[in-house]
Amino acid sequence: AAGKVEVSMPPVVEVELGETARIECNFSIPGNGSYTIINWFYVERQSRVKLCSVLPGELLEDDTTYKGRLSVGQDNSLSISRVTVQDARPIVCQVEAADHDAGENRTELHVYKQGLPFVPLCLPPMPGGPSTSPCPDPSVPSQIATCVSRNSFPPPNIIWYKNGEQLHTEENKVKVSETVTRESSWLYTVSSSLFASVTREDRSSLFHCAVHYRLLGQQRTMESQKVSVNVFYPAEHVTLLVLPSPALVKEGDNVQLVCKADGNPAPMFSFYKRELEDSWQDLSSLAEANSGVLNLRDVNKSSSGLYRCQALDLDDMEQLEKDVELVVNYIEGVSVKMEPSSPLWEGDSVRLSCSADSPVALDFHWRDTKGKKVAEGKQLFLSNLTFETSSNFSCTVTARTVPGLEKSKQVAVAVQGKPRIVSISSPLYVRQDEVVNLTCKAIAFPRPFVQWNINGTTHEYMENQHIASNLTVRVDDNLLQAGAICRVTNALGTSEKHIQLLDHKMPESKGVIIVAIIVCILVVAVLGSVIYFLHKKGKIPCGRAGKQDITKPEARKDKIVVEVKSDKLSEEVGLLQGASHGEKRPAADQ
Repeated sequence: AAGKVEVSMPPVVEVELGETARIECNFSIPGNGSYTIINWFYVERQSRVKLCSVLPGELLEDDTTYKGRLSVGQDNSLSISRVTVQDARPIVCQVEAADHDAGENRTELHVYKQGLPFVPLCLPPMPGGPSTSPCPDPSVPSQIATCVSRNSFPPPNIIWYKNGEQLHTEENKVKVSETVTRESSWLYTVSSSLFASVTREDRSSLFHCAVHYRLLGQQRTMESQKVSVNVFYPAEHVTLLVLPSPALVKEGDNVQLVCKADGNPAPMFSFYKRELEDSWQDLSSLAEANSGVLNLRDVNKSSSGLYRCQALDLDDMEQLEKDVELVVNYIEGVSVKMEPSSPLWEGDSVRLSCSADSPVALDFHWRDTKGKKVAEGKQLFLSNLTFETSSNFSCTVTARTVPGLEKSKQVAVAVQGKPRIVSISSPLYVRQDEVVNLTCKAIAFPRPFVQWNINGTTHEYMENQHIASNLTVRVDDNLLQAGAICRVTNALGTSEKHIQLLDHKMPESKGVIIVAIIVCILVVAVLGSVIYFLHKKGKIPCGRAGKQDITKPEARKDKIVVEVKSDKLSEEVGLLQGASHGEKRPAADQ
């Protein structure tokens, strides 16, 4: 032979289960010759089994479990599709060429299948019953959890972690038990159980497992979910809280006393209230079962006192207890004193004083019937009382430091006296035979009643503390002449007023006045016309003198003076112009 064919192949080809494996077979022939045949084999128990033969342009498959899954590329690489676990074995490529010795090489085919880690939890005990699965006991190493990886190939490595730190086997503290099972599918199931001694501090610890495996030449990891364990330990401390805040509890509130212990499982709780002579009243029947919560509804002053919670651990029968003082804030004894307390009359003054009892500081303010705030402080002083002052006043007492705690007391201030008529419909202009409404309003205490001296239809009603009466009547001569009388009476006296009715005709005096006014207007008009006529005829000459005297004989000249000015004319016009030129006329002409 002139030489030997050199064949090179990768030492390892990795493929995931169910995927396609591609195995390269590179060769060189001396003299750059061509191959005559390429044979592919797999090795099982140190024996070769032929897979296929490759001729130039042709693939001949042998009858094996690989038949139908083989193909050859242009670069002479062999592809195996739908890889199974059984395909994980050495693959041999043998190349023959004319006049040369055959050459061969092999590749280790590795098949991988990652398995998902699964961690069964250690379940807490059911209420009133035993644990449903083994749970840790602080005294001995107990099973914490089990991590299972199914359908892996090859079998992975499982490592345990606590709070992110790897756990290592330690005598009497940490132990890991692992089993590996090959299924009928040739895939592996790996189960790893963690045993560890735990303490009270491990109630918040988180455990998880990590599955480490190789795939495509790389080390890979899958982590499980993190789980906590139910650690049993006795209670060491008990707390007793008042909800809401103990400083804000007031009468009428619903209060909760919440008792908590730091043991697991929770102990059995009992509640008590201290009575006289250091005796204790059992209140456990009012508590929610196995919850450590005592409900006190609609509390009052008598609910105040010392309360106790007892926690009994049923494992070691140890008993712990805690006390709390409950103070229910209240306001009581609200009263209003009126001075003087004797009957009040119009014009009097009165002082209202408010008082109340409470363990906290109080504020006082006063409101009237409409709810309007009229004063602050314990006292309200009212002076110059009138019937209109009569009203109901309320003293509202509020706790300064306890929101929502308040009480009120109402007092009536009644001003007494005989009736006072405040308005009547008088005078009233009417027409003969007309139906009219006569109105009379009055105020008084005690409440008065209204009477009329004439017959008609009456309607009585209250309006802003006033009593009002409407009388509907037909107008006749008698009513026009005599009018009507409204009489208001109560136990303290009577008041009355007269309502005058006037005929709607115009009064005579007014007619005379109007006639006189008309006559005056006519006289002024006639006089103005005469003056204007004389001026046009020249009987009243005009000159440039600004001022002229209209005189009588010399002896009376200083008594009557008429001055005429005009801003609109270019000349000043004066009456009796001749007088300005020194002309003297007889007194009769003037």
